[in-house]
Amino acid sequence: MSAPLRIGTRASALALWQARHVQSLIGALSGAPGIELVPVVTTGDLQTEVPLWAVRGRAFFTKELDRALLEERIDLAVHSLKDLPTELEPGLALSAVLPREDPQDALVSHGGRPLLELPPGARIGTSSLRRRAFLARARPDLELHELRGNVPTRLQRLQRGDYSAVVLAAAGLKRLGLEEHITQRLPVAEFPPAVSQGAIGVCARAGDAHTARWLGQLDDPATRLATTAERALLHCIEGGCQVPLGALATRSGPTLRLHATVCALDGSRHLSAAGESDATAAEAQALGERVAQRLLAQGAASLIAELRTAPAPGRN
Repeated sequence: MSAPLRIGTRASALALWQARHVQSLIGALSGAPGIELVPVVTTGDLQTEVPLWAVRGRAFFTKELDRALLEERIDLAVHSLKDLPTELEPGLALSAVLPREDPQDALVSHGGRPLLELPPGARIGTSSLRRRAFLARARPDLELHELRGNVPTRLQRLQRGDYSAVVLAAAGLKRLGLEEHITQRLPVAEFPPAVSQGAIGVCARAGDAHTARWLGQLDDPATRLATTAERALLHCIEGGCQVPLGALATRSGPTLRLHATVCALDGSRHLSAAGESDATAAEAQALGERVAQRLLAQGAASLIAELRTAPAPGRN
């Protein structure tokens, strides 16, 4: 009997749900090996009081899992794909991308008020510069405040009155059985999601044929294509999670379409670009790069430079 596969995961409720989901998918395959979950604490988990945009580097939620993989303490690592850097550590591979859940952002508010009906000066909680920027664009009168912690913690802070509303990923709420709390799914035209939002990625060591055998059966071609285009765009823009960039690729038959927007943190300016290609892996990569170049040609680099030198957003 082969050794069990060891799945590395963060210990948050959402991360554990994702890891157990992968565990169940592998376990349902014919002849599957045993599976163990191995909790791994990441920088992002430890620095819960620090805004994500203020943490140095980019791999806040992944680098410790990468290290565990490379040191062969685990065999695969499960991630929210939006947390995964566009450049993987040497020796690692993105071995599976699972079918995408709803990629939209969701507003959860007191009294069930949608965004446009929130009172002037309402306090909105979010840890994302992207969400801040697009909220400021839609409602410049709102007060935007930092909000860290896992999904249940963020909802608790809303319920105790720290905020008038919070913005979270619809996918996370749905996966945790908290979809009933959603007041409004924010339209992607005005609130483009984070790159790969709603998708789960599974990494393994490059060349680990035993693990790849099982993960390859979980890979979803449509989600792989869409997120390939989005991640190629992000890689070219070199935004990382500290830049208000939203993008979404969708497939319609043989065609893949990608739309992306970069927005000033105060919502005063934004740049958008779109494109389409054949729905193949090579074309998806090229599409992301092409849309990125269109954004850069419009002045995205200077807008991003302004963002990086702007004063830090206020904290609650």
